[in-house]
Amino acid sequence: MIAGQSALLIAGLFAGAAVYINIAEQPARLGLDDRALVVEWKAAYRRGFAMQAPLAFLGFLLGILAWFETRHVSFFAGALLMLANWPWTLLVMMGVNKALLATTGDEAGPASRALVVKWNVLHAVRSALGCLAAAAFLYGLCVK
Repeated sequence: MIAGQSALLIAGLFAGAAVYINIAEQPARLGLDDRALVVEWKAAYRRGFAMQAPLAFLGFLLGILAWFETRHVSFFAGALLMLANWPWTLLVMMGVNKALLATTGDEAGPASRALVVKWNVLHAVRSALGCLAAAAFLYGLCVK
């Protein structure tokens, strides 16, 4: 059952970081002027990607391992929810990410601010996926 507990831990870390970004970091970022907003978003994005991408994949692997050990469908569902962060990011969010990464501080303005606001809405899906995965893993640990 170590795999299931570890999957829950990783999903909790992922979800906690994602929710923090949505409800704490993003509102603080929006208080900056346009130039600082873009510069801060780019720095935070690189750090967040380096942390969250591996967590999503590790949560998937641990969820699959827990599913193999228990055959409880909630571990399989949680694993898929963790993995879903990858295609969501690559297929849906990547256009916004690339546009913001290509924006220099001198080019920042209302359009880049609108992209950061849109990015936060898209990122909320990642928060939801992480929370749902954590709930699925917790359910799998509680049900025999």
